Amino acid sequence: MNASETALQGKQTVTEAMLYLALELAERKWKVAMSDGTRAPSRYTADAGDTTALLACVARAKARVGLAGPVVIRSCYEAGRDGFWLHRWLLEQGIENVVVDSSSIEVNRRARRAKSDRLDADKLLAMLMRYHSGERRVWSVVRVPTPQQEDARRPHRELERLTREQTAHRNRIGSLLALVNLRVKSVAGRDWQRWWEAHAERLPESLRGEIEREIVRLRLVRAQMKTLQATQREQLEKGAQPQVAQLARLRAVGMSSAWVLVAELFNWRHFANRRQVAGCVGLAGTPYDSGDTHVEQGIAKSGNRRVRWLLVELAWSWLRYQPQSTLSKWFNKRFAGGGARLRRIGIVAVARRLVIALWRFVKDGVIPDGAELKPVAA
Repeated sequence: MNASETALQGKQTVTEAMLYLALELAERKWKVAMSDGTRAPSRYTADAGDTTALLACVARAKARVGLAGPVVIRSCYEAGRDGFWLHRWLLEQGIENVVVDSSSIEVNRRARRAKSDRLDADKLLAMLMRYHSGERRVWSVVRVPTPQQEDARRPHRELERLTREQTAHRNRIGSLLALVNLRVKSVAGRDWQRWWEAHAERLPESLRGEIEREIVRLRLVRAQMKTLQATQREQLEKGAQPQVAQLARLRAVGMSSAWVLVAELFNWRHFANRRQVAGCVGLAGTPYDSGDTHVEQGIAKSGNRRVRWLLVELAWSWLRYQPQSTLSKWFNKRFAGGGARLRRIGIVAVARRLVIALWRFVKDGVIPDGAELKPVAA
């Protein structure tokens, strides 16, 4: 027995059959590209959402490359409109799947580049094989929430959309009234109904009808908002959202803000350090350091923009309601004396430090330096 045979003795030398599968998802048709890693890709088209057709494509690809018996299938697709149901279904079929952040996929830097669903599927397939061959940084893999964690994000996102709709209806009513030189301070105030009854007869018939229909839609939106807010309060009272209640104990952090931070960030994401926290919401720096060129390009603005916008608003609120905190004193010393542009730069820095402090507060119960808690209700 030679040395090589001795080294292989007791080892599993059978190579598992492998099939790589890349999905380019669209509204009507899905492009499917598959390969065993040695042959040219097999390309198929399936109706969007047709899982039976997708399994048929896999069977055809296995037959084409001559794979029989147990086969390890590894797949990928870009995060987007279809969400994560497909990821969960693929796992149920025994297929190893990763959901890819589309913004992390490398592209050709030529001024003009060809782009089609077929080319995108081929690109995903090539990068999938590179990913599983050891190039883990070839793209960014999205962390998939559980169905319960994903569902927990629905109420505050719906509230956000309803708030925008409410503002649009109010502005529309005000604009329509301005056409006949009528001004009203608030369309939703206590005196609105009495004011409308007193002035409605002065309006032309069609204009009055349009405004009344806007009023009906506005009332419907407000009723739905109250229902969602009542549901959130009920969950808090039952103790179903301990992290939300914990965050809301801090001055400057309201229930709505705490709810968004927990559902979008702290409830299901796990961070190893503060850089990961800042990077997740796009508040990490992006230096450009090449040769003699050293430029700071500003924050990355990647990740969850909903949380990033909220954190900037919370940063201003923090300066107002937590003036004795170390973070507020740092901002006042370094940025408050400058101009408006310097303060805008400083508030982003406050937002970055604030999200790290809130993460530590939720994770370990460490109260931010100098911060005050709200008094406990009797």
